[in-house]
Amino acid sequence: MNPSVHPFSIVEDGARLAAGVVIGPFCHIGAGVEIGDGARLHSHVVVGGRTRIGARARIFPFAAVGLPSQDIKAALAEGELTIGDDCVIREGVTINAGAGEGTRIGARCVFLASSHVAHDCRLGDDVILSNQVLLGGHVEIGDCAMIGGATAVHQNVRIGAHAFVGGLSGVENDVIPFALASGNRAHLSGLNVVGLQRRGFAPDRIERLRRAYRLLFARDDARVLSERIEILSRDFVGDADVAAILDFLRAPSTRPLCAPRARAE
Repeated sequence: MNPSVHPFSIVEDGARLAAGVVIGPFCHIGAGVEIGDGARLHSHVVVGGRTRIGARARIFPFAAVGLPSQDIKAALAEGELTIGDDCVIREGVTINAGAGEGTRIGARCVFLASSHVAHDCRLGDDVILSNQVLLGGHVEIGDCAMIGGATAVHQNVRIGAHAFVGGLSGVENDVIPFALASGNRAHLSGLNVVGLQRRGFAPDRIERLRRAYRLLFARDDARVLSERIEILSRDFVGDADVAAILDFLRAPSTRPLCAPRARAE
């Protein structure tokens, strides 16, 4: 099935449209763009830069995808953006190309209206950004994480897989996998239990994560974080979920760790 391009749209020479792509009216597709099978751009969509959009994407009006970074130091250099299959990009979303290694987005991600992904972010599969979420540059978000509406995430922050960040939050520190965080500035408030249950995590699996979380953030334990990490690695041998937390904690980062709010004296 050949691509369908509305006569009121512009597709520059060099752009590659796969089978079944539908380009609605008043869109502009740049010369370096590649769009996968069955993708649909509804109308008034701009896609530029060296951008690859996966199969069956759905992009809604007034989205701007793959345009140069807003980082002033990048001097509007044209960068790279890769978006996986089956992503949904709603009205007014902006996803910037990378200013360095490129922006990378996994499969089945959903970007609700007016959300923003800055340059060189890394998003896994099945990530959801609610309305007006703002990601600074070089943010990393793991698989199946969800960010609530009107939340701002500081540049270089990492948010682990299966984490949930509540709406109207300001996230300036790394959020471990499976955690629940909220507030301005955001603090942890336990595990994302509802989200884990919805994804089919068995009760005993969630309980092991609870035990690990309590050991990691126990207020009455004088041991430093490195000592707690060693205890987790010893007491949860073979547990893939806890191993994911440990890998996250051991990975290099320029941001502090998001922790539970300190008790008032």
